[in-house]
Amino acid sequence: MRYIWLDEYLLAKKGVTKDLQPDWNWIRYQIGGKMFAAVCLNDQNEPYYINLKLEPMRGEIMRQQYEDIIPGYYSNKVHWNSIKPDGQVPDDLLKDMLDESYSLVLGGFSKKRQKEFLGKEV
Repeated sequence: MRYIWLDEYLLAKKGVTKDLQPDWNWIRYQIGGKMFAAVCLNDQNEPYYINLKLEPMRGEIMRQQYEDIIPGYYSNKVHWNSIKPDGQVPDDLLKDMLDESYSLVLGGFSKKRQKEFLGKEV
């Protein structure tokens, strides 16, 4: 996988936890128990997709611009997108998409919960 910074980048975000979903063999990154990104592993435990959530229109545009971005693998294909881990998506763009995914999932919580995750006073 060319995005060797991914794990450190995601775990640096406030409130993020990481686990392995053994039935799927996915490394999941979550906030408040809700997944916002995942690294899908094959039978040899090598990454074959990075899944993340985007606004539907942005996801569609990204899929048109980059052949290495496809509708979400084993996910809702309107909201989730899969990026090939050895593809040509620039690092800065992937970071922007990961940030958007984090923000979208965080935004689904109440303001009170968001402040708790972010370590701010309620």
